[in-house]
Amino acid sequence: MANDVLLSMKNINMTFPGVKALQNVDFTLRSGEIHALMGENGAGKSTLIKVLTGVHTRESGEIYLDGKMINNRSPEEAQVNGISTVFQEVNLCTNISVAENIFAGHEPRTKLFTVDWKQMNQKARELLSWVGLEDIDVTRSLGEYSVAIQQMVAIARAVNFNCKVLILDEPTSSLDDKEVEKLFAVMRQLKADGKGIIFVTHFLEQVYAVCDRITVLRNGEL
Repeated sequence: MANDVLLSMKNINMTFPGVKALQNVDFTLRSGEIHALMGENGAGKSTLIKVLTGVHTRESGEIYLDGKMINNRSPEEAQVNGISTVFQEVNLCTNISVAENIFAGHEPRTKLFTVDWKQMNQKARELLSWVGLEDIDVTRSLGEYSVAIQQMVAIARAVNFNCKVLILDEPTSSLDDKEVEKLFAVMRQLKADGKGIIFVTHFLEQVYAVCDRITVLRNGEL
């Protein structure tokens, strides 16, 4: 595991009406690391992730990515900065094709500025092969596939954005043991590729199986 700090969150504070959601929380993520973020419901896990990805504006504290201070104001800006999130409930469009989901908003274009479907489908196949889905028909609607495959498609989309930090928010809750192992294989591949992964989960045995370090939050504190 690399020791290079990829992401650093320092003294993060966040208050909601009547609730101190985060109190001087520090969090670091290294390159080539799978880092578990744990805690009971209401401990502050989701709030910390939402501060990082620009859903919430922190009251105070600093965030650094690759040694450069960042201040994401939206998930889209976070994605541009190299931070992508895959949620338990996959937030993709099930009524369009797998390939369209991977490249939505970034479709390859022909010289006439129309969508280059051939190139898009081929690139989608290459990305899905990389995450272990060689047999997926990328021209079929995403909704025809299982939740496990939809999550892999979401990860392929994040990889296509050249993410440095991948946040997996309770990704195994709806998966069976075989699907979990496939996800872990992809996580280990991303780790070997130098990505930093934040794994939000409440399954302790899965943490021991795949993670390098654990950060625990309780009542908004580290």
